[in-house]
Amino acid sequence: MLKIPGFSQHSLDTSLGTMVYYTADQAPWLRQEVSDKSLSTLVFLHGFGGGSSAYEWSKVFPAFASEYRILAPDLIGWGNSDHLDRNYQIDDYLTSIAEFLEKSCNEPVTVIASSLTAAFTIRVAIAHPELFKSLILTTPAGLSDFGENYTRSFFAQLVSTPIIDRLIYDFGIANELGIRNFLEQRQFARPERVYPEIVAAYLESAKQPNAEYSALSFVRGDLCFDLSQHIEQLTIPTGIIWGEKSQFTGPEIGKRLAEMNPTAIKAFEIIQEVGLTPQLELPAVTIGLIHKFLNGELASN
Repeated sequence: MLKIPGFSQHSLDTSLGTMVYYTADQAPWLRQEVSDKSLSTLVFLHGFGGGSSAYEWSKVFPAFASEYRILAPDLIGWGNSDHLDRNYQIDDYLTSIAEFLEKSCNEPVTVIASSLTAAFTIRVAIAHPELFKSLILTTPAGLSDFGENYTRSFFAQLVSTPIIDRLIYDFGIANELGIRNFLEQRQFARPERVYPEIVAAYLESAKQPNAEYSALSFVRGDLCFDLSQHIEQLTIPTGIIWGEKSQFTGPEIGKRLAEMNPTAIKAFEIIQEVGLTPQLELPAVTIGLIHKFLNGELASN
């Protein structure tokens, strides 16, 4: 369970199962004179990878708790939310993200999301624009963008092999060494920024019963798609943050995507010497950019 002073765990039901989420409802954030419902809402959605959860944004969202109502869920199949005993598909996340927003928010909100989940959020915003005020996204990519096919990669093919897939998960992902190697080699630009608390949080999520189904669905490429085929339909004001050293989805992909829809995508910022998750690697810089977007490029929309 994610433990942050002043935040507590809650849950709501979706058609795919129960989603756990975290919100600031205790001291020092609880304000007698201000109703929680009177505050604008920020929803933080984590990305995918072995052991992902709302922890991914935990170094960022407390910085906004005095000004906003904060909601940070574990997506279905991750963290402390329900884990389905089956392989996951794209529609599972398009559906559950939309249902979470519909059930937890009474007005359009700003959603802050990362990586593949950010790409899903763009599609949800296209289908349900009434749910959104603005988007702030870190490294939004479908992983099969501009005609690339992730499922043809050697690793995706290997993980698609029965029995081998579970061995890879058990011995290559769901253990301390596997988590640390993934974070250091794939997710962070600088390995020294991966400290024990991060590894422990990812490992706790990866060890949940049936956690392998969502992780393997992601690694196999079942959840990948070409975001370039959708992004021109986006109408919600959007700011994008991209790690310069993001592997497989470098800034050049982000620039191409942003150039396809300059009307909706109001800002595009690259953080130097950062990988896929700037919210964990350089949280203070990420907080500053989110504030910049909220108070600047996206504030007037």
